[in-house]
Amino acid sequence: MNKNVVIAIVLGALVLIAGVQAFQLFSLKTKLASGEISTSAPTQSGASGSPQLPSNLQNLPNMVGGC
Repeated sequence: MNKNVVIAIVLGALVLIAGVQAFQLFSLKTKLASGEISTSAPTQSGASGSPQLPSNLQNLPNMVGGC
């Protein structure tokens, strides 16, 4: 096969994939705007405004090693 033909086929495939992804993004944005799907609930924050950590991560030291 000619080198230019292979490059043209690869370029065409990339343009086709980009078009499909653009369509998927547009439909996802439309569904989000209409309320058909929703994002996950926001994390609850503690008194200091930082997100609540799982119980196995709450007793870790602030700094580990280092200077």
